[in-house]
Amino acid sequence: MNYITIEKLNNYYNQDIEIQGFIDRIRDLQYVQFLIIKDSTGKVQITIEKNDDNKNLNEIVSSLTPDSTLLIKGIVKENSKVKLNGMEIIPSSITITSKSSEELPLNYNNPESANLDTRLDYRFLDLRNEKNILLFKVQSYFVKAMREFLYNHDFTEIHTPKLIAAASESGSEVFEVKYFKDKAYLAQSPQFYKQMAICSGFDRVFEVAPAFRAENSNSYRHATEFTSFDLEFAYIKSYEDVMKLEEEMITYALSKVKEKYNDKIKELFNTEVVVPTLPFPRIKLNDLVKELETRYNYVTPKEDIGDMNNEMEKLTTKYAHEVYNHEFIFVTDYSSAKRPFYHMRKNNIPQGFDLIWRGCEITSGSQREHRYEVLKDQAEEKGLTNDVKFYLEFFKYGCPPHGGLALGIDRMTMLLLNLPSVKETMFLFRGPNRITP
Repeated sequence: MNYITIEKLNNYYNQDIEIQGFIDRIRDLQYVQFLIIKDSTGKVQITIEKNDDNKNLNEIVSSLTPDSTLLIKGIVKENSKVKLNGMEIIPSSITITSKSSEELPLNYNNPESANLDTRLDYRFLDLRNEKNILLFKVQSYFVKAMREFLYNHDFTEIHTPKLIAAASESGSEVFEVKYFKDKAYLAQSPQFYKQMAICSGFDRVFEVAPAFRAENSNSYRHATEFTSFDLEFAYIKSYEDVMKLEEEMITYALSKVKEKYNDKIKELFNTEVVVPTLPFPRIKLNDLVKELETRYNYVTPKEDIGDMNNEMEKLTTKYAHEVYNHEFIFVTDYSSAKRPFYHMRKNNIPQGFDLIWRGCEITSGSQREHRYEVLKDQAEEKGLTNDVKFYLEFFKYGCPPHGGLALGIDRMTMLLLNLPSVKETMFLFRGPNRITP
């Protein structure tokens, strides 16, 4: 007998079936016993009358504890009196596959009953919450849809190394690890290697993989390990091509998520999936700064001139809503002092962008500098020549014009579901003060 998930039970009325799951609730009344069993797809009621024929089942149910796991064989019955999906299972056998022997350290059905640190300490229990199960289904489906979009546009998925020899991909700190008799570092991104793929003749590549940042940041949107969705593609004419591909990819993915999960997201997260219109608005940073000053009396701090900060990102979203009636907005023309050395420049202006969504930067992207001598000069300007020597080698033997971007899956999920922190969107969060469980 094949294992059947609870969501598919309505296809098996009046048939013998077998299900497995956790005990969600137990009601042991005078004449009848009820079990609510759940798996990752839903819940179902098990009804056991108290009589001589069911004596063995009655004794088993009387011994059960919530969150134990069961294997149940029985018949699925339609019953309009049952509030839970209008169905019940009349069991012929109940097998205890595991028993929860202790009282749980937190009530995962009520996240507000424990602080976030406690929930993260017992993340293996916290994840049993219905909202968390939906969260990861939505996240998975969102990534699937972006993958699907790229496969449909002839991208090749690659898998780049996460142990690297040089500690210099960006201004961020890196984690140093012992590598036999030498030192190695955990990769901050696949940036260098996805560009190597372009130099190797792979026209279009992407990767979904972990990235590591040894930054002592305790903000709502940072983590020391996160999942990055990176892509790179060749033969572009400008960074406009990169922005166009991203806006189409995100719109495609959000439409897929809305189609499959919008009702459930609305029910559990009290928000809806908004599918944006195309194209996304674009604005140059200097023009944006003027708008924010005029509209909201915002003055950019001296240390942030030529770049964005959190407050600016929030105001930029407000501006996008008011002026364009749009949730997304591309910001371009940053200062070269604030952008990586591998961004192409025209008139010393980096040919790149950030994408802002719901008050937060979700993407940095650009046309890359593919000309060896220019790239070498820009690396020297940043004092990185020796550190990126291996990377510069890629460009000595010809490389087509190309560009790409990276977005954080955990941050995207946080914004999609209107959650307060990426800690709640990561399977297991890693931060400066957390490396367990």
